[in-house]
Formats: sequence, C-alpha cells, structure tokens
Amino acid sequence: MKFAEADPNEGYFVTSYDEHTIQINGKNFHSSLVIANNALKTDWRPHSVETLCATDFKDITAMNPELVIIGTGSRLTFPPVEIYAELIKLGVGVEIMDTGAACRTFNVLTSEGRHAVCGLILPD
Repeated sequence: MKFAEADPNEGYFVTSYDEHTIQINGKNFHSSLVIANNALKTDWRPHSVETLCATDFKDITAMNPELVIIGTGSRLTFPPVEIYAELIKLGVGVEIMDTGAACRTFNVLTSEGRHAVCGLILPD
C-alpha cells in the first residue's frame, strides 16, 4: 500500500509497505526494523513473531516510548505477553497489529505528535 509523500525534515514516516518491503521516507527496507519519529533502527533481529524475544525490546525501551506498536506481518499474531511484559511494567502501552495496521497507526500517531515506536517484523 502506498501512502502520501512524507516530508523527511519532519521525521520518519512509513511511505508504503507490502509483505516483504517497508518504505520509510521513500527508501525501501527488506528486513525487520524499528521506527520512531526521530530514530530508525534497520537491523532489528526478529524475522517472525516466533523468534521475537524480550531482549528485542531493549532498543525500543531505550527510546522512551509512550506507546509501542508491533507489526507482525500480513497476519495478526500475538506473541506471549511475557516477551513484552517489561514494557507494561514501565507503564508503556503495547499494541500488536498486522503490519499494515501498524504502519498506518504509527503514521497517524506520529503526525499527532505522539511518541510512538513501531517494531515491524519482516520475514527473511
């Protein structure tokens, strides 16, 4: 799905996505990544919900998000709550969505000035 053109001077936005590609500010990425308005980590480890583990959230936690969105691919798949329990203990909201919904939600929240961090899982 293609989104409207984003202004790269205003931070990071998802400009399009499909099952194997996430486009951030017009640049294509083909592996899992973490995006925030002011940060982009393009080498996020998990390549499926099944390989997601608690240590994968360390970089996300370091960004001090108010909300974390996890995009699980073309289908919504819930990881065990134990994996992201530390975020909940810290009072950070966690939403699990399919990748399309995660991309759209991240863009909306970011455009509203919210500090959301989005982890998008792409298969190898």
